[in-house]
Amino acid sequence: MGIDEYNGSSVVAMSGDGCVAIAADTRLGIQFHTIDTQFQKIFRMGPTLFIGLAGLATDVQTVYQRLTFRANLFKLREERELNFDVLLTMVRNILYERRFGPFFVSPIIAYLDETTGEPKIANTDLIGAECTALDFEVAGTGSDELYGMCEALWKPGLKADELFETVSQSLVNAFDRDALSGWGAEVYIIEKDKVTKRTLKTRMD
Repeated sequence: MGIDEYNGSSVVAMSGDGCVAIAADTRLGIQFHTIDTQFQKIFRMGPTLFIGLAGLATDVQTVYQRLTFRANLFKLREERELNFDVLLTMVRNILYERRFGPFFVSPIIAYLDETTGEPKIANTDLIGAECTALDFEVAGTGSDELYGMCEALWKPGLKADELFETVSQSLVNAFDRDALSGWGAEVYIIEKDKVTKRTLKTRMD
């Protein structure tokens, strides 16, 4: 078991038609021992901009604090909100600065362009190398299971309600096959005019 799998996590972002979803489990564990069932892994960085952080829990909190600091400086200096490209660059810089002693996190960014309604998703590895996708991105100890479920269920042109159902089913079914994540989930559905947060109850064993 690698250090990035020590606490367990599953995070997924998925694009739809004029909407995008990001979801994560809420378990915090020490290997197979569950410590907390309300651990936050998804953070709002702008009106339609979210980041999910999978990996070592202490590094998740550290990276989020550093991101928040840089985001606040950006807003003060530029007098505008962060967008997808700015946040992705910040994440890459933070991770690459520590490339010889990396933060053990796998970030996933989900963004919906407020003018065009175009969804954007991306993730990076431990040292900030990015990967963008048109369909979905996954991270965490449940990523192998998530890949299979997302490939089976995702299809182009999903509306908001269909997207919620697809991402929720993918996440819940991945939990059932990964002992290190689960114990509930948070799902955010991002649309041009609103952001909907829903909580899922899952198996507690």
